[in-house]
Amino acid sequence: KGKLVIVEGSMRMGGQEHFYLEPNSSLVVPSESATRLTIYASTQAPTKTQDFCARVTNTPAAKVVCRIKRMGGGFGGKETRSVFASVAAAVAAKVTNRPVRLTLGRDVDMAITGGRHAFLSKYKAGAIVDEENGSVKLHALDVRLYNNGGCNFDLTGPVLDRALFHVDNCYYWPNFHSVGTPCKTSQPPHTAFRGFGGPQGMVVTEHIMDHLALACNVSGDQLRRDNMYTLDDATPFGMRFGLSFTGKWNVPSMWDRLHAELDVPGRRATAAEFNKNNKWKKRGVSLLPTKFGIAFTAKFMNQGGALVHLYTDGTVLVSHGGTEMGQGLHTKVCQVAAQAFGIPLDDVYVDDSSTDKVANTLPSAASMSTDLYGMATLDACRQIVKRLQPIKESLPPGSTLKEVAKKGFFERVDMSAHGFFAVDDDRCGYDWAKDAPEGYPADLPENSWKGHPFNYFTQGVALAEVEIDVLTGDHKTIVADVLVDVGSSINPAIDIGQIEGAFVQGMGWSTMEEIVYADDDHTWIRPRAKMFTTGPGTYKIPSFNDVPERFDVSLLEDVDNPFAVHSSKAIGEPPFFLGCSVFFAIKDAVAAARKGGEEEGLSSADDNATSDYFEFRLPATSERIRMACADAISSECISSTGGLASSFQPKGSV
Repeated sequence: KGKLVIVEGSMRMGGQEHFYLEPNSSLVVPSESATRLTIYASTQAPTKTQDFCARVTNTPAAKVVCRIKRMGGGFGGKETRSVFASVAAAVAAKVTNRPVRLTLGRDVDMAITGGRHAFLSKYKAGAIVDEENGSVKLHALDVRLYNNGGCNFDLTGPVLDRALFHVDNCYYWPNFHSVGTPCKTSQPPHTAFRGFGGPQGMVVTEHIMDHLALACNVSGDQLRRDNMYTLDDATPFGMRFGLSFTGKWNVPSMWDRLHAELDVPGRRATAAEFNKNNKWKKRGVSLLPTKFGIAFTAKFMNQGGALVHLYTDGTVLVSHGGTEMGQGLHTKVCQVAAQAFGIPLDDVYVDDSSTDKVANTLPSAASMSTDLYGMATLDACRQIVKRLQPIKESLPPGSTLKEVAKKGFFERVDMSAHGFFAVDDDRCGYDWAKDAPEGYPADLPENSWKGHPFNYFTQGVALAEVEIDVLTGDHKTIVADVLVDVGSSINPAIDIGQIEGAFVQGMGWSTMEEIVYADDDHTWIRPRAKMFTTGPGTYKIPSFNDVPERFDVSLLEDVDNPFAVHSSKAIGEPPFFLGCSVFFAIKDAVAAARKGGEEEGLSSADDNATSDYFEFRLPATSERIRMACADAISSECISSTGGLASSFQPKGSV
């Protein structure tokens, strides 16, 4: 009962370059008359590298070893797109029987390896306004997503899957329909990038929420809070919320906490007063929630192994199937092993990731590495501890692990173990094409028969306050406050570092990192699909000056997670989207500038130039901010070319 309000529109967002510190690099060393190959590669996927190099050189996989100690960054760019460099070096090493190293130059790496998928969305959404109390409830959403996959499929399908899984974000839509379409273009194949499509889907959602809030004449904050999932709701893909399903649902309480502690209404009032008193400087505020599903959407990938050796001096060596790229995986695995044996952290060492120690591994991706390899390591440690328990009981109380291990050796106890972990069958995997079985219980959520795509959700809320310069389009982030539920953190220092890094990287994607290709809007670049932004001279990532002036990160207290090692939660990707709070705060500031222009009569002949709704495309570059403000100066420039300020869009490759 109430008034139905319907909005329609579109939203575009650009891609992103990984810009890892170390470009793709591989060293292949042949031995035994080139019948064996050892590959030292900067890759997130040792087994994939081993497999492809073995096949192209016609060498048995058992005679090809891929080793990786650590990478100089990956961010998803070395999950599949690193393999070709190792393959090329392997062929040369096999033919010449000499070591071959191949390292791509920065410009070559950026030009050919692909990046984050650009997305286009088209939507129609409805909400019902209660005419008595003015409250608004979401009613229906029909959204279509298109992603630019480049010239080959690579991971475009799975990226689109995750975007569809996250296009609801934290909000309940009683009627929901979404369709994803991968698009083949002439660009290099695009690939995995931190978030893997999830951030793109959630950006679409938040754009729609802003559009509906304007159409319904309600606060965006109130619309978001009133329509968050409750424990009685289920996602469009059939997942429920609550302890036995996905763990505790904390987003609403986290939202309320930040909203109160940071005095969001007061901040908005202060920003409005600032905007009233400043013609060429405007401020904006944004408060955003996120939930990020943890699991590989491909069921078979949710597995991992580890090999643990206990030596007679009481030290422990761990090898596992994950790879270290700066995310702190090795440190967390060391902590798990140290706790299992009751020894200092310094007595545990993680060796390089190598396919001859742990075979048939999966890429380190999807934020799953600690969940998989931490549990696999714990499994191996527990096996050894169980074998040594009779030895320990035979020694005096308080005996050290060194004493236990030494006696265990002479008692012929095996002090090596292979651990393995796989996410439960009923907590991962999703079959999009599966029909409802006959007699499926009617009280279970729609689409729940297709599977359970995620083991749990990592959750968070962030507030950002920005200031823009209307004349130049420059911006600065005044405040960023982030609150994330990471369960019972194994290492809070690492988790906070991951949150800070993900936030800034998400902020970079949504505000300044613009990729330009040769296309119809950039005919001066040739040949078609050639990448122009192939280095730091043309492609800008956040620097020290771009970090929020006040940046506070907090971990939610007194929470655990029954579905992961030591009640922790995955942290690599989930905070990335929270960096987009800066983008939406900029959008809020731009809206204030457009409103100011309308009040002062600064808009030109385009009557819609200062209308409440406008499509503000991502990234929010200086050019895009400047031209979207729709003041008299920009309106005159746009109208001189025959355009309209209300619909003008700078020509980035989005």
